[in-house]
Amino acid sequence: MGASNSSSCAFASTYSSYHSNEVLRCHYNHTGKLNLARYKDRLEPEAIAFLFICFIIVVENIIVLMAIWKNKKFHMPMYYLLGNLTLSDLLAGFTYMLNIVLSGPKTLSLTPLLWFIREGGVFITLAASMISLLAIAIERYFTMLNTKPYYRAKRKRMFALIGVSWVLSVLLGLLPIMGWNCLGDLDSCSTVLPLYAKNYIFFSVLVFMGVLLAIVALYVRIFHFVKSNTQNPSYVPQKAYGLRSRKYMALLKTVTIVVGVFILCWMPLFVLLLIDFMCTEECLVLLKADYFLGVAMINSFINPIIYTLTSRDIRRAILKLLFKRCLTTKDGQLRNIGIKISFTKTEANRQGGETTVSSGNATTVNVKSNYPKLKLSVIA
Repeated sequence: MGASNSSSCAFASTYSSYHSNEVLRCHYNHTGKLNLARYKDRLEPEAIAFLFICFIIVVENIIVLMAIWKNKKFHMPMYYLLGNLTLSDLLAGFTYMLNIVLSGPKTLSLTPLLWFIREGGVFITLAASMISLLAIAIERYFTMLNTKPYYRAKRKRMFALIGVSWVLSVLLGLLPIMGWNCLGDLDSCSTVLPLYAKNYIFFSVLVFMGVLLAIVALYVRIFHFVKSNTQNPSYVPQKAYGLRSRKYMALLKTVTIVVGVFILCWMPLFVLLLIDFMCTEECLVLLKADYFLGVAMINSFINPIIYTLTSRDIRRAILKLLFKRCLTTKDGQLRNIGIKISFTKTEANRQGGETTVSSGNATTVNVKSNYPKLKLSVIA
């Protein structure tokens, strides 16, 4: 079967290979995907569900980006790196949305060139999201090592990290369209991505696993650094060091959650791609790759939620952005909204104790009771 397909799909030139619809049909037939109903009919319900998730990814990351851009407090190297992660997650959601729209019945109408662009966009943005996590880890590691960093040096390092992360991501995503593919060699093709060479799939997994291990290693070093210096803070004032240690331990907890979620979301796809590389016969699980990619996509959905829930400053900035009129005072400050309850002991007279209840500028009401004084106030 493989030999007959290889002979029937002889490609005259590189140009014709990249612009022939029959080439795509040949590769999908070779991998067994041509017979799937979803390439003949409309989009399946799960594809529509993934479209909705991608839409939420785009919206929530736009909100986080706007909050960072409008708040001058966040115009710092670390927050720029966080903004870069948010941008890559936003683009990942957008490119995967386009990928779904151009999939299903529209797949076989694409030329190989358009197919490479479709899949390469997802590869580039997901790789950028992953490498952005590594860039944040590198920046935090150097910040921990240098107790008195110069802003100019941090700014240069930040721009370098952002630039390198995108250069590497774009290079990784463009390798197939530059020639590392299986056009003309069906036996070396991936089942998950029928125009990608298995060797390229394996190389990509190695890169992603290397990035993951580097992230884990850096945060382990940061953890040991903070732990050892917390136990021996002789060279730093106790109060200042205690505040700094608490701050970085809080950041460490945040990133531990981010890395943990990253592993949970991406590991199934890594395992599937390794199976794709090693499988020499028909492996039915490879035909369900969309579900594994969808789970990896959820990482871009969860990242902004994690940073919002664990960072008080970002949370306040987002609330201020979304509910500016309701939550800000005339001078532009965010209102403190909460309930304050305090108990004070009073001498009970013959008529009993007194309870005071007040809310905002409302009139205080005194209620007779036999209990200590209770003062309830709503701060707004």
